[in-house]
Amino acid sequence: EESLQMWDLNKRLEAYLARVKFLEEENEVLRAEIQSAKGSPTGDSWRAKYEEELRALRDALDHAFREKCTAELARDNLYEEVQQVKSRCQKEQAAREEAKKQLSLSRKELEEERRAQIWLKERAVQLEKEVEALLEVHEEEKAGLDQEIASFSQSLESFRCAPVAFQPVEVEDYSKRLSEIWKGAVETYKTEVSQLEGSLCQAKENLWKAVEDNQQSQLQLQHLEKDLAGLKARKEMLEESLARQWQEQRGEAEKFQLAMEALEQEKQTLRVQIAQVLEDRQQLMHLKMSLSLEVATYRTLLEAESTRLQMPAG
Repeated sequence: EESLQMWDLNKRLEAYLARVKFLEEENEVLRAEIQSAKGSPTGDSWRAKYEEELRALRDALDHAFREKCTAELARDNLYEEVQQVKSRCQKEQAAREEAKKQLSLSRKELEEERRAQIWLKERAVQLEKEVEALLEVHEEEKAGLDQEIASFSQSLESFRCAPVAFQPVEVEDYSKRLSEIWKGAVETYKTEVSQLEGSLCQAKENLWKAVEDNQQSQLQLQHLEKDLAGLKARKEMLEESLARQWQEQRGEAEKFQLAMEALEQEKQTLRVQIAQVLEDRQQLMHLKMSLSLEVATYRTLLEAESTRLQMPAG
């Protein structure tokens, strides 16, 4: 029984020794592979390539950040330009409103001047009618005076026999007063007519001035409308360019985000692989230690058994 147990133990020991030898050889192979991987140029090139790609990605990220800062600065400049355009549009709108107010005032003044001109025309016509009526009355009075003078002369001829009693002083005074009254009336009418003509000329000048102011206001309004249309077109163009830059910046940011996510995933994958390699190496070390302990135990058992067997023989 002891011989069978020893034979069984020898078989098991041979199997364990073969397994230990195989594991040691495999461990040596793995150690050589790890050393070769650490010292080989392929590993260094892979690491250098990875570092180079990481450096390139960092440079691209820095470039993208600089472009983002430039785009933000351009955006701020465009925003300031848009604010300036808005303020200018507001000023143009205020100037346009002021021009409209001035135009409405000019139109009102023009209407008033037209009404004044119509009133002056009517007044002139009325004064002409009054002058004509006064002329007719004067002609009638003159005719009456002529008839009175004729009748008076006839009466004088009838009283030629008494020249001492005739005194033509009253008739001459009467005729002088009538002539003076006539001259005064004519001068008054001439003065009124000249005043009406002067006011009519002044009204015509005011009318022409109002028409010129109206034309200038219309031209200024047209210029303001043209400037406003140009500013609106520029504002639309700036808004389109700003929206285009925002879209381009957003697309580039999305691309860089995807690249960073891919690098992060690759980094996690490499970490997992390195952890797996370290874990495998740790397991191999534990297995090696357990096998070494088993070998030492079997050697001790074998030495003890051989000592026990040699003792009776001695």
